[in-house]
Amino acid sequence: QVQLVESGGGLVQTGGSLRLSCAASGRTFSNYAMGWFRQAPGKEREFVAGINWNGGRTYYADSVNGRFTISRDFAKNTVYLQMNSLKPEDTAVYYCAARIFIATMRSHEYDYWGQGTQVTVSS
Repeated sequence: QVQLVESGGGLVQTGGSLRLSCAASGRTFSNYAMGWFRQAPGKEREFVAGINWNGGRTYYADSVNGRFTISRDFAKNTVYLQMNSLKPEDTAVYYCAARIFIATMRSHEYDYWGQGTQVTVSS
């Protein structure tokens, strides 16, 4: 089992920044790829960013590429999502997720999920 706890969400104005954190515990963190997904009201959950087990490769949705950065700290068993130049359309509940080794963009391929953290961007 892997337990994931997100933090760092909140209310920010358009153009602002937030950094989300996802603290992992349980099985060996370094064996797992990590992903960030988001879900806005009335919409399906969508992929935001992913990072492979060794941090060697990252992936981004087109909508956030160039604005968001995913990273991981093996010493702290934590993955981060730095979000810059935020837009109202980034408003959603953000979830981190874990799967073995290689990140994918498909939510059903992830085995473990956090409880989510709300991000609201005001216009």
